[in-house]
Amino acid sequence: MPSRSPTDLMWAQAFDLIEQAERIHRQFFRLSASARPHAVWEPPVDVFEDEREVVIVVALPGVPPERIEVSTESTTLVVRAECPLPFAGSRRGVERLEIPYGYFERRIRLPDTRLEAGTRESSDGLLIVRLRKTACTGPL
Repeated sequence: MPSRSPTDLMWAQAFDLIEQAERIHRQFFRLSASARPHAVWEPPVDVFEDEREVVIVVALPGVPPERIEVSTESTTLVVRAECPLPFAGSRRGVERLEIPYGYFERRIRLPDTRLEAGTRESSDGLLIVRLRKTACTGPL
């Protein structure tokens, strides 16, 4: 087997890193199957739970808090948001477009515990929803 030159190895590693970065990007912001007539991004979420509450963190970089809607449907928390494309309508050409813009929607299955509305805050591109557990058991 012929040995590779250091330059060939460097390029192979660079391509591997680019491919890995693209996979991670696709993992974090996927297009979602939606009944809406336009593309809908599915943002990443983290869910934390203890004996008192469930905390849901949704990554929505660049989305103003007034464009975020949170609702429940049965045992699912639904987060919808819209992040407008900056410079929309301007005469600027797009040289690179990697940040997802447009509509976001994520459905998060809630634990089988009775929950009540807690707090909601938006900070540094993250939506943080806290749901308090109540003494009764059963779905929300």
